[in-house]
Amino acid sequence: MSYETIIYEVRGGVAWVTLNRPDALNAINDTMMEELRTAFDAAAADDTVGLAVITGSGRAFCAGADLKFVLGGLETEGAAGVQAVINQAYKLFAHVGAFPKPLIGAINGIAAAGGIELTLCCDIVLAAESARLGDAHSNYGLLPGGGSSARLPRKIGPARAKYLLYSGDLIPAQTLCDWGLVHQVTADDQLLAETGKLADKLASKSALVLRRMKWMVDEGLEVSIDTALRNEVYAWDAHAGAEDLMEGLSAFRDKRTPEYKGR
Repeated sequence: MSYETIIYEVRGGVAWVTLNRPDALNAINDTMMEELRTAFDAAAADDTVGLAVITGSGRAFCAGADLKFVLGGLETEGAAGVQAVINQAYKLFAHVGAFPKPLIGAINGIAAAGGIELTLCCDIVLAAESARLGDAHSNYGLLPGGGSSARLPRKIGPARAKYLLYSGDLIPAQTLCDWGLVHQVTADDQLLAETGKLADKLASKSALVLRRMKWMVDEGLEVSIDTALRNEVYAWDAHAGAEDLMEGLSAFRDKRTPEYKGR
């Protein structure tokens, strides 16, 4: 499939999704929303893909929703038009957040509003030294519509989340690394190389194991500790007959590199 606003490539078992509206700071419009949904559906359905990476082209990761898109809804349909745009955004971020395979964010520049909400959908985040991230909705009289108010406190705690939400400030990547949102900060010109190393490392693991681990962690955050611990047992019930389990143990015994099949 050809895309207008993103680039989608599969390399070495990794789906690379690049936001590609650099002249608009990769702001999200209706076309990008639809193309992101399509790309993540393709990556989820592709058995050769073990994980995905999302990044941006140009000097921004994503500046959030294209305000021309938002204003268009306001001007044509009033408040109902704005609400329709927000509902589209909610559905997009819920869709990306539910992606069943590991998702790495490579934050190459500004990530604001919807940009940080995309970042929050990622399991692991690497960021360029010069990257700045923030919620920014308060700067435009907007409320979060893609998950900042729910996911940000769970990532960095309520006090720091409220600061980002209230102030609209963009914060250096290193600070957000210290706060726990970003896993690793790299030199700007090394971001994609470092992301590729991590992606290749994860791609060498059992894709089945990584999917199940993601489910266990994400589900465990939403339930009591007792339920989360029981879920580990349930997961093992399903995993005990997995081919990749036998392959991993056999490879250890035989002192060779395992060849996982993702089943």
